[in-house]
Amino acid sequence: MLKERLSGFADEISPDLNVQMEVLDSLDIHYIEMRGVDGRNLCDYTLEEARTVKKRLEERGFALSAVGSPIGKIKISDPFEPHFEKFCHACDLAELFETPRIRVFSFYIPQEEDPALHRDEVLRRLSAMVEEAKRRGLLLLHENEKHIYGDTPERCLDLMREFYGDHFQATFDPANFVQCQVNVYPHAYELLEPYIAYMHIKDAHLSDGTVTVAGRGDGGVKEILSRLSRKNFEGFLSLEPHLTDFVGFQDLEQEDEVGVKEDSGIGAKLFAAAAAALRGLLEDIRKEEP
Repeated sequence: MLKERLSGFADEISPDLNVQMEVLDSLDIHYIEMRGVDGRNLCDYTLEEARTVKKRLEERGFALSAVGSPIGKIKISDPFEPHFEKFCHACDLAELFETPRIRVFSFYIPQEEDPALHRDEVLRRLSAMVEEAKRRGLLLLHENEKHIYGDTPERCLDLMREFYGDHFQATFDPANFVQCQVNVYPHAYELLEPYIAYMHIKDAHLSDGTVTVAGRGDGGVKEILSRLSRKNFEGFLSLEPHLTDFVGFQDLEQEDEVGVKEDSGIGAKLFAAAAAALRGLLEDIRKEEP
């Protein structure tokens, strides 16, 4: 059975934290994978400013599932030391918000170069980050992302074999793998299944890479969630819709699946559509389970 712990990147609803919380509350989601707050990246907030954000969250009954940091989203040729300082600040924020989880990446590799040429430097940087996370009792969640070292299942596996443990695990993003022209299910999933602690819920089409709601693309989202359910997965399912006005949105509206106010902005409506699609898949999976 899959324990439903939903979260999401609420800055895709609106830059305004109050609007984010209002819409999430209407969708019965009370966790945020926090990336953007009132038009700024959370990692650009001072600790004093972040305390104010935390108070606002607590007053409305919200908490963070993870710090949705941009750590590791720099070129492998960029200086690491200033970025490591930013990483340490992200750790400070995770401690302040009382979440052990920080999303990280494994550095952009020049597209014309073999990623293997940069493996040693990637491992050196991640090793320093993992050691800091271990010292603080935090968990780094590596997200597969286009054009970073860990953008293929095989290189994600390489990183897991080097660092997997209490302080380094995988966030599995099906749509990102689709956009890298990867066979997501079963290939990528089965390769990485033992290491998955967190899921990003978005889907995409192999034909052109466009993002859609879960279950309408080529990411094998339903099959993956069904497999995780059989494993009694307890990690967060975090909505990262990345939607524009995708084909099929009008159908969802007509089916009354988009449960937000009529005057809500397009970000709110698309986020609600993503949540409805995910919950539809989860309901189907429950019906199919013995």
